[in-house]
Amino acid sequence: MGVGGSFWDLLKPYARHEGAGYLRGRRVAVDLSFWIVSHSTAIRARSPRARKPHLRTTFFRTLSLFAKMGALPVFVVDGEPSPLKSQARAARFFRGSGMDLAALPSTEADAESSTAAAPVKGRNAAFTRCVEECVELLQYLGMPVLWAKGEAEALCAQLNNEGHVDACITADSDAFLFGAKTVIKVLKSNCKEPFECYNIADIEAGLGLKRKQMVAMALLIGSDHDLHGVPGFGLETALRFVQLFGEDEILDKLHEIGRGVYPFLEGMDNPHIDDLPSSSTKSSIVKSPHCSHCGHPGSKKNHRKVGCNYCLVDALENCVEKPAGFKCECPGCEKVRDLEEQRKHENWQIKVCKRIAAETNFPNEEIIKLYLSDSNLDKEKGVPLLSWNKPDVDALVDFLTYSQNWEPSYIRQRMLPMLSTIYLREVASSPSTPLLLCDQYEFDSIQRIKIRYGHPYYLVKWKRGTPGMNSNISSKKPVTEGETSSEVVVLDEDDEEDTVVCESSELLDEPDVPQVLTDDGCCFLLTDEDIQLVSAAFPKDTARFQEEQRLKEAKSKSRKSKSSASSSFETPKGPRPSGVQLSITEFYRSKKGLSIESGKKPVGEGQSAKEGSRKASDRDLNKSLPKSVRRRILFD
Repeated sequence: MGVGGSFWDLLKPYARHEGAGYLRGRRVAVDLSFWIVSHSTAIRARSPRARKPHLRTTFFRTLSLFAKMGALPVFVVDGEPSPLKSQARAARFFRGSGMDLAALPSTEADAESSTAAAPVKGRNAAFTRCVEECVELLQYLGMPVLWAKGEAEALCAQLNNEGHVDACITADSDAFLFGAKTVIKVLKSNCKEPFECYNIADIEAGLGLKRKQMVAMALLIGSDHDLHGVPGFGLETALRFVQLFGEDEILDKLHEIGRGVYPFLEGMDNPHIDDLPSSSTKSSIVKSPHCSHCGHPGSKKNHRKVGCNYCLVDALENCVEKPAGFKCECPGCEKVRDLEEQRKHENWQIKVCKRIAAETNFPNEEIIKLYLSDSNLDKEKGVPLLSWNKPDVDALVDFLTYSQNWEPSYIRQRMLPMLSTIYLREVASSPSTPLLLCDQYEFDSIQRIKIRYGHPYYLVKWKRGTPGMNSNISSKKPVTEGETSSEVVVLDEDDEEDTVVCESSELLDEPDVPQVLTDDGCCFLLTDEDIQLVSAAFPKDTARFQEEQRLKEAKSKSRKSKSSASSSFETPKGPRPSGVQLSITEFYRSKKGLSIESGKKPVGEGQSAKEGSRKASDRDLNKSLPKSVRRRILFD
């Protein structure tokens, strides 16, 4: 949730829409609990018999985020929940169990009594076990995992604010209140549509809101740590009030208003809100008399005698009647309107300040300290060491085989995009080191450019050096990919019941199954790799492929230009198929050729040629025949 009052809707106009290549090479902090809950719920709704969907979600989405999108994820785990969030957790429990939210304690005294009757200790045990299993899986994958002291989004925001990561992946809008600079709300790596990316710089430029001002809005509207906020405050009212103050003074002003001090009067020492005059006791604004007929300054009687200077009527005795919705633009009326707007704004300020002053213990210092704290890391779990290690494939296969009942070949196939990405990064960092992909494949060539999810990739061929994957090759699903002299087959699919759920790529972001190409007895592996990564690892092969592409494009352009030139200047030779209408030129040329072949003299120029062409044939035709028949005989 984060900040209440549809806070995301307020920020949505300032979201940037980024593509799949935005995260390539960037470090991102992931709120693991949010990831597990959101996507596991979607999987369970699609397939209620799915086995441990939290592990399935974490496995496939981590592979997609690391290999397909090229990001470097850092996973953050929630710590002990704050006592301030107990009411929000109780409301979440009420909603999940279908109970009426009216039974939820609303006042602070009711909350304390309910907490004393049924204290909440730690987090849900079943969910904690799910998180522990996901952490074990991530450690086998070689991903860095950090433990937060409290909320995971707080540590994600701190890492982003201190420059350890470039963005946060979370749906909690209070990440900005914890200091986040870039937040990605929803991420679907298998979707062509761009995802929403929120930058604090864009929000500051559009709304003028900074971190402390957002904290003030959370205190007024409500958040996970205070569900109710101040009664009578909505999103627009809170935004309008917060924009009256700068970031450095907004929290101090809230403290003053909470003590009953009115902060908007200058020249007075700590005026109390209750001592301010009400709108009924204020003197009314005196307005000069205006004509009831034209609406301009002056009286109607005077205008009848001398006329109206504003109506500019010389010939008429009376002034012009005012139209509907008329507003006088004289200086007196402008001044009166300005005074009315000022008084209306002052009355609104007094009304809002009275609402804030009526709240007890406002603002809550614990909530402010929680949002502005920079010590969100649980140092007992270790210091933040952001390093991405090689995955322990054997331990990972054993773990997923036991927990998900998957075949080892299925797990290794899905791991291959991640292993190829790690291999290319190692070769790019140390080109002299002889390495083999999976200890049996070496880089062969770049086959072509492939567009996947709106992003270009290289389709790379890996030549098999040593035997070892014969058992995983099958010809059940042939894929041509434009090849004629070779055979492309797909690695075996898992036939278990749980694998059916994997077909939903939108939910799981499952990476593409690698293909195996057999050509003249040689075995090649086909994978989709990032263009920049392949160029850094194998620059010579990339330059050779790009040169070949340029030559192919040049040949293609030359062939097209020749074909277009020949089609525009050459007359097609050979007999036309029946039923195709000839042009006038082609028709007379064909008739001319037939007349020459039959021994007749071609029609020449001059009067004799004109007389011997059409008129001679007309004399030979029977005049009794219909005109259509004569025309057929003449032209056929």
